Amino acid sequence: MKRISIFGATGSIGQSTLDLIGRAPEQYKVVVLTGGANIAQLADDAKRFRPDVVVTAYPDKLDDLKAALEGTGIECAAGQEALVEAASRPADWIMSAIVGVAGLAPGLKALEQGTTLALANKESLVTAGPLLLETARRYGATILPVDSEHSAIFQALVGEEMDAVERIVITASGGAFRDWPVDQLANATLAQASTHPNWDMGQRITIDSASMFNKALEVIETKEFFGAPPEMIEVLVHPESLIHALVGFNDGALMAHVGPPDMRHAIGYALNWPDRGHLPVDRLDLAKIRQLTFRAPEDARYPALQLAQDVMKTGGLSGAVFNGAKERALDHFIAERIRFTDMAALVAGALEELMRQNVINLEVTLDNVRQLDHLAREAADRIALDLVT
Repeated sequence: MKRISIFGATGSIGQSTLDLIGRAPEQYKVVVLTGGANIAQLADDAKRFRPDVVVTAYPDKLDDLKAALEGTGIECAAGQEALVEAASRPADWIMSAIVGVAGLAPGLKALEQGTTLALANKESLVTAGPLLLETARRYGATILPVDSEHSAIFQALVGEEMDAVERIVITASGGAFRDWPVDQLANATLAQASTHPNWDMGQRITIDSASMFNKALEVIETKEFFGAPPEMIEVLVHPESLIHALVGFNDGALMAHVGPPDMRHAIGYALNWPDRGHLPVDRLDLAKIRQLTFRAPEDARYPALQLAQDVMKTGGLSGAVFNGAKERALDHFIAERIRFTDMAALVAGALEELMRQNVINLEVTLDNVRQLDHLAREAADRIALDLVT
């Protein structure tokens, strides 16, 4: 049986992973499940899959977790140290789906096993790509991308050499405001930004889709994971969200990954890799779809994409600053302290401030990533206060 650990089990990626594992229980043994504040979901999953240990990220939820699993014999733990310890428990395949920079430390510890890390935590590569990849190399571990765009690129590159690649194109739905007049974006409300034209997702990811900050993170992730220079990476607005990425080669060919917008495909590909396994996802009927449309993203509509280019060219710890400032900008917009269009200005200001302090080029270590994340959030808070006053 393949031993499985899932970090971020109660989120959408974790739940989709459990859905796939639950369809073939004879093939998998769950070792670790971790989650956040949703103790009821975490406990229900633990009772079904019987892991060795269950961890909540929140120490104040530990008593609730223990009460929910009383009599099961399942070990319970809480907090960041417990997450890192759980990542050291032997497993053949580890899903990294904790949201945010909090997923970096457990991911690094998991790689020290020399195992396979299925990476859905994009912040790990954005904030500490060189550290993550070097850790995998040192311990002989494998990192498989689980973001749908990066899984698509990975699949398009099977049997190919990066030397033959001329361009990598990742697609974006365009979010809630893809058809709005640009001069109206400053008036966009929180409710409007929280409604996606294609899917029902969580509020934060929906707003990140509207601003395309989520896609900006994925652009940086593409550079880090595939070693692609910034000028090779493109973004296209593709409202149908059926082509997830394209890879262009030096002979003019474009290899496109086409599939339904179902994260179980990317998860299942990583779970079965290097083979393919049957997956319970929709089969596309192209005759019914009839057409696929694309357009270039407008710089004025999506300034986050230019910020991503700046981060890639700057390197160092600029990704940690970008991510931390982005998170705080989103917090301030959700609290309705700043406008939708202020978020990009806030992130740009934090990057400029920390570049002036000459801390961007410090060595990429876990401690430095955490420090720059903290400084970026502080800078973002100061800039937000200036915007308000």
